[in-house]
Amino acid sequence: MRIDKFLKNSRIIKRRTVAKEACEQGRITVNGKVAKPGNEVDTGDDIYISFGNGSLRVRVLELKDPCRKEDAASMYEVIE
Repeated sequence: MRIDKFLKNSRIIKRRTVAKEACEQGRITVNGKVAKPGNEVDTGDDIYISFGNGSLRVRVLELKDPCRKEDAASMYEVIE
């Protein structure tokens, strides 16, 4: 699954266009490498997201498409 789509489906970022822009600005890394919007993620990957006032590191647990709102939190775990 594409990184921008994963971030939207897991509801870490609300809109896919915002996730795409964050990737293009270099604020998202996957396994230590700067991610482009089309990069593929798989289970077990570590994603680091740098927001304006903080950061978030998560590990991908499962990929779902489509994903219901109730199931979104089960797609990842927060590491720090």
